[in-house]
Amino acid sequence: MKYYIIAGEASGDLHGSNLMKGLYLEDPQAQIRFWGGPLMDAVYKANEKGEGLVEDYRAGAVMGLVEVIRKGPSLLKRMDKCKKDITAWKPDVVVLIDYPGFNLKVAEFAHNAGFKVYYYIAPKVWGTREGRVKKLKAWVDKLFIVFPFEQEYFQRQGVPYVYAGNPLIDAIEESPALRETREDFLKRTGLPDRTLISLLAGSRSMEIGTMMPVFMKMADAWHASHPDDVFVVAAAPSRTMKDYERYLGGRGDYVKVVFGETYAALRHARAAVINSGTASLEAALIGTPQVVGYRMNPITAAIARRIIKVKYVSLGNLILDRYSFRELLQERFTVPNLLEELERLVQDEAYRFRMQADFAEIRTLLGGAGASRAVASAMIKDLKG
Repeated sequence: MKYYIIAGEASGDLHGSNLMKGLYLEDPQAQIRFWGGPLMDAVYKANEKGEGLVEDYRAGAVMGLVEVIRKGPSLLKRMDKCKKDITAWKPDVVVLIDYPGFNLKVAEFAHNAGFKVYYYIAPKVWGTREGRVKKLKAWVDKLFIVFPFEQEYFQRQGVPYVYAGNPLIDAIEESPALRETREDFLKRTGLPDRTLISLLAGSRSMEIGTMMPVFMKMADAWHASHPDDVFVVAAAPSRTMKDYERYLGGRGDYVKVVFGETYAALRHARAAVINSGTASLEAALIGTPQVVGYRMNPITAAIARRIIKVKYVSLGNLILDRYSFRELLQERFTVPNLLEELERLVQDEAYRFRMQADFAEIRTLLGGAGASRAVASAMIKDLKG
């Protein structure tokens, strides 16, 4: 069968790559064409079945209402290109991965054009913009959800869904980072054998530009009282050193940047300061004590406050339905607040133990490994049915 897959950001590329592995295993005749990134492209090149990458997500990833408006013309061109390409290739199914601002429009087009539509990692309509539920019911043949608390919600909404666990567990368990020793990690990356604190600023240039200045002020203040500690910026693999070097200044002794090392940087860190998103859940599954910080455009933030319905922004806290780790958002995302929380994360053993016990509970609630292949199998079964 022919699968047309669309992922629009780094996390979608990760989950899309694991889904593709499952599809190739479960359907030996699978032909795949996709919008994605380097991880999906690597899986395709290892199998070479289909027509491969249409466009790299890194060329057009945006976030937030204001940013979308600014890039409106280019987004419209990408949408037009996508519609024409789907029509020309005539897939058996269009598989949309997260990225609702773009993918819901694709869903409408594909459904009206007569294509079957699956949505993998559903839009977070339980948290905001619940009006999108009507669009899911109208244009999507089946949802493939990844959080246990979503089951009750979508059942109540009358949206057909499949839940087969969370693919992040697959991604983490398959990563070489979980089998590498600290000694080998330090030797390979050139990092010093000192207390490491990971910094994750997100994958979009807008996020990096917002988070890094605050991170660097925090690093300066921490270094003054903890001169032996080193901050490790776990840079997004889609970025380059140019995206970070403007913020580093003369901090080379206590701020290091590594690329494509997120899991290893988290695993070998004493604590992590993380831009809210998938990385926060990854840290929880790896077991790294963390604090989440986030700040967005004030206009976007004002709108978000009016429409967001959930109590927490971090997936780990949502899964537990309580605070396991702190979320410092908008005006609370300050250097003094970060320093106070970081001190607890690094020094308070009882605090660390409680948080890591919560992380173990999150992992249990998400289930075991094998979700990606199970989702691929469920898709194929539904298509054949």
